[in-house]
Amino acid sequence: MFFRGKTRNFGRNSDTMKITVLGPAHPYRGGLASIMQIMARTFQRRGDEVRIETFTLQYPSLLFPGKSQTVTTPAPDDLRICRSVNTVSPLNWWRVGRRLRRERPDFILLKYWTPFMAPCFGTIARLARSNGHTRVICQIDNVEPHEHHLTDRPFNRYFLSAVDGFVYMSEQVHGELRAYTDAPALFSPHPLFENFGQPIERSEACARLGLDPTTRYALFFGLIRDYKGLDLLLDAWARLRKEGAADDCKLIVAGEFYTSKEPYLRQIERLGLSNAVILHDFFVPDDEVRNYFSAADFVVQPYKTATQSGVTQIAYQFCLPMIVTDVGGLAEIVPDGRVGYVCPPTAEGVARAIRRIREGDTLRRFRANCLDERRRFSWEAMCDRITEVYRRTIEKP
Repeated sequence: MFFRGKTRNFGRNSDTMKITVLGPAHPYRGGLASIMQIMARTFQRRGDEVRIETFTLQYPSLLFPGKSQTVTTPAPDDLRICRSVNTVSPLNWWRVGRRLRRERPDFILLKYWTPFMAPCFGTIARLARSNGHTRVICQIDNVEPHEHHLTDRPFNRYFLSAVDGFVYMSEQVHGELRAYTDAPALFSPHPLFENFGQPIERSEACARLGLDPTTRYALFFGLIRDYKGLDLLLDAWARLRKEGAADDCKLIVAGEFYTSKEPYLRQIERLGLSNAVILHDFFVPDDEVRNYFSAADFVVQPYKTATQSGVTQIAYQFCLPMIVTDVGGLAEIVPDGRVGYVCPPTAEGVARAIRRIREGDTLRRFRANCLDERRRFSWEAMCDRITEVYRRTIEKP
């Protein structure tokens, strides 16, 4: 594709780029860390010099809703990861920014997903790019956060004005971005999470999870926040059970609660779903993700708001049909009636989509279609777009 080998000449001293990736990485856990590490590996395979700068402190413990921010597994031996950034220490931001200014990477690649990171990232970016050589490129998940605070807009302005170019993953994010900056911005859909491996036999996956292989399963997966609509899905499931439309199927809820768990437990009890919902309320390690996506028949994302979601890309990786609500950029990634159904963000809308997806040979057809659709989601394509944005920033008068 675009910009490979000797064709990638940007007017610098070498065709090999010097890249600093700044954001979550080992020992920090979760999808964001996986994304930054996969992008680093992709650029390394292309011959670029890459180093990751990650956190000594990502969130103060008082602000972190989960049980742990880190993993205990060994660091990957194929990546250069430096723990250097403290998100709440302005003196640290100044030191890291001045060091990057001296080191003169061609560009710093940032991931932005919450305004909490804006003071830290914005300060480091301003200092680093003041050398007149380094550009700051941002792969942006969200502009306006799902849970709003008074500081969101000033924090966004501070960070976004320090960035030279963006790669966004949904048109909703693009529209929000344009309210803050006219810097170059290109679209690239969220790539697949290939790091979770390949599907395994359903019987084996069920055995690993302690599930009955004769029962069918729907899956709600990922960190649980109120905007993700688990309450809508539970109401929908109760409707289906009342109709007798889900007697042979159970709902797996797999993920750590980043909100109060008690309202959901009371809802499950009130709706009489205690025997119909399997609750695995903990963070699922990377090496166990494939068990859930291999055991399930389909995944449901009943989000009330969204931009894009990594869960859809995990589903594509495992060719698992999807139900998503028509919010944010979800419908851009899940073609309605081809790999899943797009429905209104209501309990009745979700219930109707579940009924439809279980009819006839729909699941089989959607699984087959996933093989075709997922070809458009590659890390090479994402890194091509990042490289093109960088090219535009150095050619910009």
